[in-house]
Amino acid sequence: MNLNQITIPSIDLEKSVDFYKKLGLKLIVDSIPRYARFECPEGDSTFSIHRVNTLPKGEGITIYFEVEDLDNYIQTLIDKHQIVFEELATNQVWLWREARLKDPDGNQLILYLAGENRKNPPWKISD
Repeated sequence: MNLNQITIPSIDLEKSVDFYKKLGLKLIVDSIPRYARFECPEGDSTFSIHRVNTLPKGEGITIYFEVEDLDNYIQTLIDKHQIVFEELATNQVWLWREARLKDPDGNQLILYLAGENRKNPPWKISD
C-alpha cells in the first residue's frame, strides 16, 4: 500500500489554490470552484482541495510537507509571497525541524525536515 493523495476541504477554492501555488505545488487539475489537484514538486504524491459549504469542526486537519532546504525555503516564502508563519523553523525533541502556518481555511500546515529520522528515529521499534 502507498499513500498517494490527500484531499482537504475549502470554503474558497480560488484563495486556497493561490496559496498552495505560492507554496510551490503544481496545479494539474483545475475544476475551480469545486475541485483542484496539485503535484508535489518532489516524489509521486498528489494533493487536492474540494469545495465545501462548511468546514469540519474541531482541531481540523494537519498536513506535513517535507522540505530539504527548510530555512531558505521559509525565508523565500516570507520574502517573495508574504506568507505568515505561526512559528518559524524550530528543532523539535523528536529530531525534526518544523515551521507552522495555516492555510486560508485554517488547516494546520507543518513544513519540516526530518531526513533519516522520519522513518528511522533512534526509538524506532524492531520488527
